Amino acid sequence: MRFAKKILAAAAALGFLALSCERDDRITVKVGDTWSPTHPIARAMDEVFRPQVEAQSEGAIRVEVYHSGMLGNEQTLWDSVRNGAIEMAIVGSVMNSEYRPMLISDWPFLYRDLEHAKKVWTGDFADDFIAGFNAHFPAVKLLSVGPNSARAFTSSRPLRSVGDFRGQRFRVPANPIHTGLVTDLGASAQVVPLNDLFSALQTGVVDGQDNGMVTVLSENLSEVQGFLLETNHIVATMQIIANARFFGRLSEEHREIVRGAARDAALWAWGEYIRSIDEDREELIRRGVTVTPLSGADREAMIEAIRPTLDRLHAENPWAADLTARARGVK
Repeated sequence: MRFAKKILAAAAALGFLALSCERDDRITVKVGDTWSPTHPIARAMDEVFRPQVEAQSEGAIRVEVYHSGMLGNEQTLWDSVRNGAIEMAIVGSVMNSEYRPMLISDWPFLYRDLEHAKKVWTGDFADDFIAGFNAHFPAVKLLSVGPNSARAFTSSRPLRSVGDFRGQRFRVPANPIHTGLVTDLGASAQVVPLNDLFSALQTGVVDGQDNGMVTVLSENLSEVQGFLLETNHIVATMQIIANARFFGRLSEEHREIVRGAARDAALWAWGEYIRSIDEDREELIRRGVTVTPLSGADREAMIEAIRPTLDRLHAENPWAADLTARARGVK
């Protein structure tokens, strides 16, 4: 009896050891972003990417997603993926100084509408762009491109047409496109970090800013902004990237699972973002913000006003004419 018990105990120990080894053998993928969990691209990682990867790999890959800058800001996330500190991240165009074609992510009035932007970044154009990006950054694998947001201008002062920009002060990110655009519209551009934006608006350091309605809501900017002009002047993107060394160590089957899940997550996020626009607009109106759509005449006037910035971008970037024409030509 004692011998039998020892055999059973040994078997149980071996079983526990085997289970432990199995767990230790699982691949853990850490994914960082700077968004709140409610943003469509963040939700896509929770609701599409993570469950799809874990299910299709039969638990061999475990995904951990960290939102709201828990693993660092965009620059930190970009650097962390490049050096292998984390496996994956979602970043904007933080690398555009190193790879100038990435400016396409912030190109003003590039798309006919949001559905057009979705087709551009989930079709053949995106595949070609991704190939060029990956060739330029051998330490990184760009897997797919999802939505950031369609940017709109808000202000504490009346903002209902192009003529209302003159004399106002707008916060811009540290990006020459945004600075040039605001300046061309007759306003003053001031670089303020996103973390300091609410305070800058609240204290009157700046009158307004430009971000997607989803960001206006998530950052509670409606508390200090009374007017929104729905310009959709830039439809910014977010890039789902992976460390190339990590990605290369995966089996071919696992690489396809991760790549496929990243593309499905981006496609899902585009759909969710487009669907959420009407809800976001209604919520802003409910909070007391005056929301004005950009008329066709004002759209043309705005494009003409920012011609100096557009001309400069084309002059400084020999690839721009071809790349923007190809994006505009996507049906």
